[in-house]
Amino acid sequence: MALETKVIEIIMEQLGVTREECVPEASFVDDLGADSLDIVELIMEMEENFGIQIADDELDKIRTIQDVIDFLKTKGVK
Repeated sequence: MALETKVIEIIMEQLGVTREECVPEASFVDDLGADSLDIVELIMEMEENFGIQIADDELDKIRTIQDVIDFLKTKGVK
């Protein structure tokens, strides 16, 4: 399964949004309605699914779906 597809499936499940809403430029807070708890749960799910750790300073840079995909790619996730 492609990385982008897996990321979008996790976001859809965690935030209860549709695939149509999950465009790369979608902001978790502004476009998908996530609050701080949603973001924490989403990041925990990403860490578990992809076997990575996301540091707090890195987390501050992740605002959109594309940010997550780009970050995972820098960590070597495929």
